[in-house]
Amino acid sequence: MSTGSRAPKALLVVLGTATALVLSGCGAGGLQIRAGSVEPASAASIVITPAPTGEPVAPAARLVVKADAGRLTAVRVVGPDGPVEGVLSVDGRTFMVAGGKLDYDSSYTVEAEAVDRVGVPTRSTTILQTVAPSSFLGFTMSPREGAVVGVGLPIRLTLDQGLPTNSARRAFERTLAVRVDGEKVDGSWSWDSSNVVSYRPAEYWPGHATVTVTARLKGQRFTSKIWGQADRTLTFATGAAMVSYVDIQKHTMRVTRDGKTVKRIPITTGKEGFTTRSGVKVISTKEPTRLMDASTGGTLVNDPEYYRLEVKWAMRLTNSGEFIHAAPWSVAEQGKENVSHGCTGMSDANAKWLYDRSRIGDVVVYTGSNREMQPWNGIGLWNTPYDEWKAGSAFA
Repeated sequence: MSTGSRAPKALLVVLGTATALVLSGCGAGGLQIRAGSVEPASAASIVITPAPTGEPVAPAARLVVKADAGRLTAVRVVGPDGPVEGVLSVDGRTFMVAGGKLDYDSSYTVEAEAVDRVGVPTRSTTILQTVAPSSFLGFTMSPREGAVVGVGLPIRLTLDQGLPTNSARRAFERTLAVRVDGEKVDGSWSWDSSNVVSYRPAEYWPGHATVTVTARLKGQRFTSKIWGQADRTLTFATGAAMVSYVDIQKHTMRVTRDGKTVKRIPITTGKEGFTTRSGVKVISTKEPTRLMDASTGGTLVNDPEYYRLEVKWAMRLTNSGEFIHAAPWSVAEQGKENVSHGCTGMSDANAKWLYDRSRIGDVVVYTGSNREMQPWNGIGLWNTPYDEWKAGSAFA
């Protein structure tokens, strides 16, 4: 926002109703000569931080007007949208405007008056110009604003441009905060690439909770050209804590809700050559029907293991193609034998029951095979020990 043609008002108001920011001292020490008389100069002086050097300042900077050897009697900051609010200290010596109150590429006129201990006044006026960045940083978040998800879904921010250096990523992480029901949580960010960063708590999210993500971007500088444009606050919620446990050897799934077992389901998993992975998996998609085609996994059409069929109540667990779904053709083997191509099959009735009660982000823990789940294969980050996860932070 350019304000070169918008002249600020110059009227000074008394503190208590005034708003304030940046000053350049122009009071003089010694004596003042007025109309042939000699008057003592004020011992008070007005100082601002950051000091007015003529260089543009960042809107994120906390700006302070201070009276040395005296107290402030009036301060006013006026910009393109009118006065800017600030807070006067109890002793009347300091007037502060919090960071983020100013806009980019804007001019602000600041006026202040102070008196020394015997009441002799001084005044100061300056013009403050804020920076005009050439590029702003934005991002999208998963889960989306207002979503209700399972307790295993991490936060994933995708930046609209990359931050190539560790110092830039630290600056971005520093703007972020995550709270659960208003309280701090033990968790960490970890960078997947220069423009993707994810957050997970040390353990799963609690069920029935509200998660708030704040990004204090306004006025923050990340590189010589990239700045944060505006602060953002996003929220999502967790549903019931649905965590299911699959025993590959016993061919059973135990479904828990908020820590209590609510159902045991006979299942079948991957046969020899198509072994289902052990580890922590998270439901990433839900589809009432899905066409399963073995060729997407590299199986040739003339291979005896090739298949192409439509299945019901499909929930994806890995990028490589493991799903939970209805498998009515294998009901006789469910609970007894592993006969699938890696998916977890169950009856139509059980698959629909689970589908209707599941959310994206629900957790499914598999044990019983010597084939391990990879952290990159779907939402597999829970297979990374927390200390290793934290090593992906720019602050590690």
